[in-house]
Amino acid sequence: MQTGKTEIIIFLFVVTAIILLLISLIVTLLYIYQKKQLGYQEKLNSLRLDYEKNLLSAQVEMQENTFQNISREIHDNINLSLTLAKLSLNTMDLRNIVTAKMQINSSLEQITKAINDLSDISKSLNSDLISNQGLIKALEKEVNKINQFHLFDLDFKISGNPIFMESQKELILFRIVQEGFNNIIKHAQATVVELKLHYDTEQLEVSLADNGRGYCDEMLNQSADKGSKAGLNNIRKRAAIFNGKAVIDSQLGIGTTVFVTIPY
Repeated sequence: MQTGKTEIIIFLFVVTAIILLLISLIVTLLYIYQKKQLGYQEKLNSLRLDYEKNLLSAQVEMQENTFQNISREIHDNINLSLTLAKLSLNTMDLRNIVTAKMQINSSLEQITKAINDLSDISKSLNSDLISNQGLIKALEKEVNKINQFHLFDLDFKISGNPIFMESQKELILFRIVQEGFNNIIKHAQATVVELKLHYDTEQLEVSLADNGRGYCDEMLNQSADKGSKAGLNNIRKRAAIFNGKAVIDSQLGIGTTVFVTIPY
């Protein structure tokens, strides 16, 4: 009888020990899990802050570049058109009706051109175009605007099944293409330019190629105009914000290709 009680006590002791051991193990696992969750949450918050910081930095850079472009456009185009209109009106001889009429018509043409240029600047600044109509429509308008100046043969191609992405991502892509066009217009001396959008299964691939004079790193470092190098760096940084990649391939006398990939 005593032996039976002893066995029961030992059995209860062992069961209790096993239960306590299991409880300790469960508590330890919960503690480790909670610690990992906290670490994961901290890392996620850190990544979110870095993302917001990079996005804000890119937006500030875009604004600065945009303001510089506006300043250039106003100085080079609008200011010239209005100056010519003013000069034509100031030198108008009212005694000669035929000449005066020609000068008035010329002034009206210059003023109309200035208004159209202002309208183009306004449209290029309007980020609502991206939100409302998407990247493709915005790029089509940009391509049509550039084609009006007959600077080079510009072709725009789309392949794959178009996918609408978040507006911030499409806006950054639009600014990347604008930066590419700006570099081509200012530096490339190209006669043929091709813009391609390819919607792959997991990412959007953007290719902007020209047959211009091309460049090498030494040319960029020695150039008095550092804007082209800064523009290329901006393209890389903007693509990296959304875990994308920008590869820029340029060969002297052959041309330059900017290839950007952005995951959906």
